[in-house]
Amino acid sequence: MKKILLTVLCLGCMMHLSAQAKIKPDVKRDQFIRTLMQKMTLDEKIGQMHQLSGRSSITGPGNPKSKAGQELRSGQIGSFLNVLGVKEQIKLQKVAVDSTRLGIPLIFAYDIIHGMRTIFPIPLAESCCWDLSWIEQSARIAAIEGTASGISWTFAPMVDIARDARWGRIAEGAGEDPFWGSLVAKARVRGFQGDKLSDKTTLAACAKHFAAYGAAESGIDYHRVDMSELTLRSVYLPPFKAAVDAGVMTFMNAFHQLNGIPCTGNRHLADQILKQEWKFQGVVVSDYNSVGEQMDHLYATDTLDAAKKAVLARCDIDMCSYTYKLYLKEAVQKGLVPLSNVDDAVYRILSLKYQLGLFEDPYRYQDTLREKTDLLTPEHRKAAREVAKRSIVLLKNEQKTLPLNKNLASLALIGEMAKDAKENMLGSWAAQGKAKDVRSIYDGLVTKGFKNILYHRGVSCTKEDTAGMGEALGIAKQAEHILLCIGENRRMSGEAQSRIGIEVSSNQMQLARAILALNKPTTILLCNGRPLAIPELAQKAPAILEIWQLGTEAGDAVADVLTGDYNPSGRLTTSFPYHVGQMPLYYGRHSSGRPSTENNQKDRYKTRYQDAPMVPLYPFGYGLSYSQFNYSEVKSNLSDLHPNGEIEVSVLLKNTGDVAGEEVAQLYIQNLSGRLAFPSRELKAYQKVKLEAGESRKIVFRMQAKDFANFDETLSWKIMPGKYRIYVGPNSTENQMIEIHIQ
Repeated sequence: MKKILLTVLCLGCMMHLSAQAKIKPDVKRDQFIRTLMQKMTLDEKIGQMHQLSGRSSITGPGNPKSKAGQELRSGQIGSFLNVLGVKEQIKLQKVAVDSTRLGIPLIFAYDIIHGMRTIFPIPLAESCCWDLSWIEQSARIAAIEGTASGISWTFAPMVDIARDARWGRIAEGAGEDPFWGSLVAKARVRGFQGDKLSDKTTLAACAKHFAAYGAAESGIDYHRVDMSELTLRSVYLPPFKAAVDAGVMTFMNAFHQLNGIPCTGNRHLADQILKQEWKFQGVVVSDYNSVGEQMDHLYATDTLDAAKKAVLARCDIDMCSYTYKLYLKEAVQKGLVPLSNVDDAVYRILSLKYQLGLFEDPYRYQDTLREKTDLLTPEHRKAAREVAKRSIVLLKNEQKTLPLNKNLASLALIGEMAKDAKENMLGSWAAQGKAKDVRSIYDGLVTKGFKNILYHRGVSCTKEDTAGMGEALGIAKQAEHILLCIGENRRMSGEAQSRIGIEVSSNQMQLARAILALNKPTTILLCNGRPLAIPELAQKAPAILEIWQLGTEAGDAVADVLTGDYNPSGRLTTSFPYHVGQMPLYYGRHSSGRPSTENNQKDRYKTRYQDAPMVPLYPFGYGLSYSQFNYSEVKSNLSDLHPNGEIEVSVLLKNTGDVAGEEVAQLYIQNLSGRLAFPSRELKAYQKVKLEAGESRKIVFRMQAKDFANFDETLSWKIMPGKYRIYVGPNSTENQMIEIHIQ
C-alpha cells in the first residue's frame, strides 16, 4: 500500500494545489496510470493481464512457495475469480499491495448472474416481467450483496440473443428479441454499476459473450456460428452496443468461433467493432481458458500463436489459461505482438482498478461487517418476491381454473420441485444461494392458509422411472384441485446443458396424462430454464402456469399468483415451440417466395412442415391474466412521416374482466420499403398498463422516424423511405395493423 501512496504523493508534488483542483478526473487518472506504467517491467504488465481462479488455486496464492504464490508476490497476477470470503481476499490483497514491487491491488471477480445470496429469477424468467425498473433493482441488490462479499467485478449481464431452446444458456439471457434485449442490457448494467463505480455497493459489469454465442449451430454449447454481417449487426450486436451506451466497464469474449475465427482471436469483433467503431474504453476479458482453446478450434498452431492472436484481437485479460503468462513475453520479444498492444491492455486494466477506487483503498470491498449484515436481508427477499411473481406467465386458464379458491377442502400438490427439491428453484447460476433459504411452493401455500395440502414427490424429472406414480395418483384422486409441478431441474439448463429433446420427460408426461384423465380442476406448474415443447399439455390441461426457476422467494411468489393475490402479468420473451424440430424459432421470421398460409396442407408447394405447424405454440409476447383485455381503434395521427418527424400511434385498451390487471401492449413494425427483405415483425415499443375492472384507456405510443431505421444492403443504418406496417396488440401474432409512409 505504501508504494502506491508514494506514487500519489509524488504526483501531488508535481502540481500546484490550485491547479490540481481544476484537473478533470479523467486527466488525473490518465496521468496517474501512465506514471505507474513507466515503472512497470514487461513481466509486471503481462501479470496484470493474467487472471487466476481461486477454486483451482486458493491454497496456492497464500503459500509463498507455491507457483501461484510466487506469481502473486512478484506482481504477476492482476485479478482473481471465485475467491470467496472477505478474510481470504484480505490475505491475498495484502500480499499484492505490501509484498510486490509496485503494490498494484487485485480485483476479485465472480459470476453474479441473478443474485448473490438472495437469488432472483433466472434472467430469462426475469425478462418476462416486462418491467425495467424491477430488472434494474434486482441487479442493484445483486451488486450490494456481491460487494458485501468482497466482489468488485461480476461477469454479467449475459446479453446474448437466443432463439434455439436446445441451447442451455438461453436461461441466462433476455430471450429472442434484440430491441427488448437491448433495454434489459442497459437496465442490468445500470443496476450493477449504479451512478458511481467507486461506490462501495457497486461493481463493474461485464457484457457477455461477445458475440453471437446464442446462435450456436444445432444449439450445441461452444459450437460454431456462421452468419452474415447483416444478421450479426441487426440481431446479435444491438444488446452489446446498448451495454456500451450504458457505460459497461468490461466485455467478455465468447467461446465459439464466428465465421471461422474463434471470438477470442477475432479482430473484427473486439478490435474493429468494439474498440474502434464503438469507441469502447473498457476491458475485454477472455472466457475461461478461451485463449488457449484457440488451439482446439485448430485456429492457433501452438500456445505462442494463441497468445499472439488473442492480444492482436484486443483481448486484454487471459482468464485462467496461463497463455499470456507463459508466452506473451516471447511474442513481444520476437516482434509478433507490438508492445503498444500490451500497453493498451494494461492501461485499460489499471483504469478499471482506478475507477473502482482500489488505488485509493485496496480493501474498500473487504468489509467484514457488511459481509454479515448485507446478505439475504428482509428487504432483499421482499424485492426477490416482487420480481418473481411478475416473472410468472399464465399460459392457459380454461373455465377460470385459476385463481384457487382459498376455501378448498383439499389441495393436491405433486412434484418434488414443489417441496423437497427446493434447490431447483435457484437455477443453474445460483452464486451463493442456498436451498435452505428457498421458500418452496408448499411453504407458500401453507402461508396462504390452505389447511389440507396433500403432497407427494411424484416422479423424477431426471430418471426415467415411474416409482411413486401410483401413490401420487392416489393423492390426486382425493383432492378437490390438483397442482402438478413438472419440467426440468436446475442442472438441465445452463452452460454445457444442451438438449436434443426439449419435451417434458416421458415419465412425467405419463403421470400428467393419468392425472388429467381424472377430469378434475388441474393446474400444471411448469418449472424450467428454457422453452419446452408441450403441445399435449397445452391441449389437455385446464391451466398452465410457467413458473420458471424463480429463486429464493419462488414459493411465495407462485402462491401469490395461484391465489389471485397477484394477477399474473408476465409475458413470454421467447417463443414456445410445438416441436424441437422447429428450432431455431422466433417471431421475426422473414417471408419466403412461397409464404406459409392457413391452407398449407392443401398446397404442398408452400413454406411448411408436413407434420407440424409453422407457428409457435405460444408466441413471443404471449401471456394471459385473470383479467381480459380488448384492443380497438388503432390509429395514427398522420399517414406520412417526415424523416425528422414524430408519429403518435394510439389504441383503445379496455379491461373487460372483473378484476384489476396489467397488460403489456406491444407495438411492432414491418419495413416494406423494398431495400431489403425485412422481418415480418420487429418490436419497437411497449407499455405495461394497469387497468381496473371495466376501465378503458387510450394508450399512445410516441415514435420518432429514427425508430423505424434499419441496416440497408450496404450495412448503413438508415431511415428508408417507403411503406411501413405498424402492428399493435397483446403479443407478436395477435394484433391490429395500420400502414404509414415515410417520405
